[in-house]
Amino acid sequence: MSQPAPTAVHRIEVSPSLGAGDPLGESVRRASRSLGVEVARVTSRRVYLVEAALTAAQVQALRGRLLTDPILETSVVGHVPAQAGDRVIEVHPLPGVMDPGAQTVRDMVRELAGTPNVRVVTGTRYDLAGVDAPAAERLARRLLANPVIESVHFEPWLPVHFPEAKAADQTPRRVPMRELDDEALVRLSRDGHLFLSLDEMRAIRDHYRAQHREPTDIELETLAQTWSEHCVHKTLKSSVTYRVAPGTHESIEWSGRPGVRVNADGSVTISNLLKSTVAAATHELIRDGLDWTLSVFVDNAGVIAFDDTHAINVKVETHNRPSAIEPYGGAATGIGGCIRDVIGTGLGARPIASTDIFCVAYPDHWTESAAAPAGAPAARPLPPGVLHPRRVLTRVIDGVRDYGNRMGIPTVSGAVAFDDRYVGNPLVFCGCVGLMPRDKIKGAARAGDRIIALGGRTGRDGIHGATFSSAELTHTHADEFAHAVQIGNAIEEKRVLDAILRARDHSDGCLFSGLTDCGAGGFSSAVGEMAKDLGAQVHLERAPLKYEGLRYDEIWISESQERMVLAVPERHVAALRAICEEEGTELADLGHFGTPDRDIVLLFQGNEVGRLSCDFLHDGIPMPVREAQWERVTSRAAARGPGTPDPRGIKRSLLELLAEPNIASKKWIVRQYDHEVQGNTVIKPLVGPGGIGPGDASVIQPVAGSQRGLAIACGLATSVGDPALGGDPYDMALAAIDECVRNLVCVGADPARIAILDNFCWPSCAKPANMASLVRACMGCYDAAKAYRTPFVSGKDSLNNQFRYTDPATGREVTIEIPPTLLISGIAIVPDVGRCVTMDLKPVDGSLVIALSGVPEAGGAAARESVLVPRVRAAKAVASLILDGAVLAAHDSSEGGPLVALAEMCLASGVGARCTPEALAEPFHESPGVYLLQVRGEWFNGAGPARLAALGVRATAMASVDQRLEALGLDAQTTVGMDELSRAFLGTLDW
Repeated sequence: MSQPAPTAVHRIEVSPSLGAGDPLGESVRRASRSLGVEVARVTSRRVYLVEAALTAAQVQALRGRLLTDPILETSVVGHVPAQAGDRVIEVHPLPGVMDPGAQTVRDMVRELAGTPNVRVVTGTRYDLAGVDAPAAERLARRLLANPVIESVHFEPWLPVHFPEAKAADQTPRRVPMRELDDEALVRLSRDGHLFLSLDEMRAIRDHYRAQHREPTDIELETLAQTWSEHCVHKTLKSSVTYRVAPGTHESIEWSGRPGVRVNADGSVTISNLLKSTVAAATHELIRDGLDWTLSVFVDNAGVIAFDDTHAINVKVETHNRPSAIEPYGGAATGIGGCIRDVIGTGLGARPIASTDIFCVAYPDHWTESAAAPAGAPAARPLPPGVLHPRRVLTRVIDGVRDYGNRMGIPTVSGAVAFDDRYVGNPLVFCGCVGLMPRDKIKGAARAGDRIIALGGRTGRDGIHGATFSSAELTHTHADEFAHAVQIGNAIEEKRVLDAILRARDHSDGCLFSGLTDCGAGGFSSAVGEMAKDLGAQVHLERAPLKYEGLRYDEIWISESQERMVLAVPERHVAALRAICEEEGTELADLGHFGTPDRDIVLLFQGNEVGRLSCDFLHDGIPMPVREAQWERVTSRAAARGPGTPDPRGIKRSLLELLAEPNIASKKWIVRQYDHEVQGNTVIKPLVGPGGIGPGDASVIQPVAGSQRGLAIACGLATSVGDPALGGDPYDMALAAIDECVRNLVCVGADPARIAILDNFCWPSCAKPANMASLVRACMGCYDAAKAYRTPFVSGKDSLNNQFRYTDPATGREVTIEIPPTLLISGIAIVPDVGRCVTMDLKPVDGSLVIALSGVPEAGGAAARESVLVPRVRAAKAVASLILDGAVLAAHDSSEGGPLVALAEMCLASGVGARCTPEALAEPFHESPGVYLLQVRGEWFNGAGPARLAALGVRATAMASVDQRLEALGLDAQTTVGMDELSRAFLGTLDW
């Protein structure tokens, strides 16, 4: 009788075969140059460490049959000795960090060996030639590993055993705070990572004084999560006293606005800023007859009608703080969480498209050390505790790409903006669009429903994520909040999605009453929100754990990913469990909704560890009163205006603008995403014969066989509203919404069926000037939404986006505030996808490119009317012309002005054009509301002008299309060849 194999750690290395290439190694070699390190060669290997009772034959089967591609890879059990002189760097996840690849291998081994006792750790090994030990360590710490979530080894690692978790002390703990004074309350808030204000801490103290007891740790944590800026949006929902500094011109008319009172001293009081602006615009439009918005501001995502039987839901969120610390995991879980918001709307939706927008510092302006790398003499050292902008950008792209591609959701829209004030606090916006039946847009828990958790297990990752996301970043956050970083598993989320959609469409009817995702706050927010009107009883020990050693409070507040909470009638639990078993996702029954006193009762192994009043939890927060003072800087830098009349000077300026990172092609980024995975993409992000044209919007066909489409785009006009440059955030909001509308209209969307979302990312609004800029942006949102009749259906804010550190050279404290940033995302119905147009010039000789804009109003009841009415008129005119088939190509004029837009149209198609003198009058003027349209010459010289006049717009001939001319002709002597345009536009970010 053979002896069973002993439990041991087995190491398997997988390498690219000779001749197959090593893309990962080559990318590391190239990227090392950004740190000033030249590496002669980099060889990469995947590493698997498997702790299990396996025979030698089973290990070989695992290596050869399951972990190695026999055509492209080779592998060994053990490790390959390094070549003489090579430096080895090996990177593994830290204990307790989510390791999705390890989970998949673990399941393989369990099936292969028939044993449940399997643990797996994955890793990557790099062998570097031509570097010394200090350079290798520098590359390891700054390029190849993030110490927040990964361990680094400088030789092949083969532990005898994996680390074991210690048993947690589950003794219930109370936090003495009833007798604390103000100073002690503030200290408790900071040291406990609660990030609550003094007024909020006082309210909690007084609540427990009235209860004649101290709060438990889990109660205090729950209140901090629920009351966080991230969850409750208390700044945007605050009342605001707004003043204008002496000598500052006020361009906003305040009287007659909803929720606004003009005071005798000239100040303005706004009650509930969000309700009086963004929400007010939507609700006023609905009352005015706009009936295609089905659910706004009340669920995880906004919902609009698509057709008689289908609805579209949409959500865009930020994941800034985690992405600053761990860009890959932060961005991946950002898009993963937004996808879950779409899944968790109503009674469930199927995600059909994703978006992403990134705001980072200029990569070539910063160096890792005082010595700038070659080619970047102006680069300056990074602040302490900050990742390099190039690493941030590449890794957030990787995170969104991997998650979306693995879930099978096309990423179809995005943007990148550069500003050095994002260096310590990058912005990562992730969005998702879903399709759902119109009769499934509402759901809610009912008393007696079981609290069912689906999906991933609970771990220590993501603890304090909501409170951390509400705080200012400092140079110590990478160490202090390593536990707030979450690592996602897209395959797990796909299993959860499939199970939910099957349960929704079950033959016996939907198997659940309501659902939501475990986002910020984990179970505390998901159960807490669903139980708001019911109460709940929760048994925390029933939650499946990634590893032993979690305390009851960690289980409750952990933000581990890929988890959903469903309210399930008891009679349907068995059917739901059967579906989950077939889909390979875990189900846990945590308790039930509904308690006699509407309290949330938290139990662990039969002991009550917390009891929370739903009334106090959701309505007890003292809402702040904010102070705002607007003072516009008068020394505003001039916007890009008229170019020099010398065409040679215009040519030089044009090429410089095309190469500027904010304008240059993002092809290197866009092509990493799968745009067509579900087979419904009509217009991709890159258009034209060569697939290099920057499309204005993407169009998808959500319902197979329908001619109706959905356009997706965004608007970002940060420079327009930058107070540091004399800009006005009110104008920024108008410009961002206008840009979003123009992008949608340019592909054939109906301007009467556009829904938009707002994402405010602001520095600390405790500063009155910042609060004033937020007020003005909100007012701009109200005015533009009303003018365009574009309702806000959802949104999200992220405040306190600034980075504070101590300058090592001077010892002084420095705070870097991001510029006030407003992202507007938009979706729009396309009546007929067969009539969509793209921005690349079509090879039609004699056609013209015209610049079309609205005719300014003469006067107007308010200044905003004279600005907005012409833009609205222009949008309607362009949509009408496209629907009539008069437009061959359309492109909005934005960054860089009309000549840059015209150059992009030529570059996208390879078709040449000759500019008119009018095109060179103000070639780089960035006026809002301007469209470039390619039309047939006979139309423009015939019936076109009368048609345009009837639509209330004006047009100027900018260029004539000449497909024989392989250039953009500025005048008879000066041309810009396609190769010159291509080098400038494509070269900057060709990483």
